Amino acid sequence: MHIPDGFLDPKIWVVADLFGIGYLAQAVRKTRKVLENRQIPTLAVMAAFIFAAQMINFPVAGGTSGHLLGGALATILLGPWNAGIIMTTVLIIQCLFFYDGGVTALGANVLNMAVIAPWVAYAVYQASTRLFKGQGGKVGGIFLASWLSVMFAALACSVEIALSGYIPLKVVLPAMTGWHALIGIGEGVITAVVVSVVSQAREMKAGEEKV
Repeated sequence: MHIPDGFLDPKIWVVADLFGIGYLAQAVRKTRKVLENRQIPTLAVMAAFIFAAQMINFPVAGGTSGHLLGGALATILLGPWNAGIIMTTVLIIQCLFFYDGGVTALGANVLNMAVIAPWVAYAVYQASTRLFKGQGGKVGGIFLASWLSVMFAALACSVEIALSGYIPLKVVLPAMTGWHALIGIGEGVITAVVVSVVSQAREMKAGEEKV
């Protein structure tokens, strides 16, 4: 999912870079209006958790592995604008210090994983919570939102590479979406578990504060 240098045409990555800069600026403006000082450490903790979780791979099939993307998790717990800031921070650190994703492709990676994935997750989760009630519906909505966030990010990545003319869409699209359909299952399970644990912790804390 992390596009390296050399896979994107300059026209693609320049536009993506400019979009990423603009989106990050807008996200900071949006969150600064509502973000309290005590919530800033929460964003840092979430970024650190996602960064660490992405280092842990789980087996998928055929000797391949995948890891948590994290966009849906950050979105469901903190909202899509905060998720954009968190994911962008993680991607910048991975790119500059761990060479995971290219410098020229950073804007495209931000677009895929810090913009598309969170907003797809947000839209699906909001729709599912309105349509399905109860704990089962909530968990199912979290899973579906997480899975689709991965799939749409993989789709966008495929289109960007294909538009650059290096790999035909008919080749890159099945490869990317096929493997990420499996990776998305792991994403959904992990996100559902973490959100459930955090929700229970919040309820316990709220109960203690009332007492």
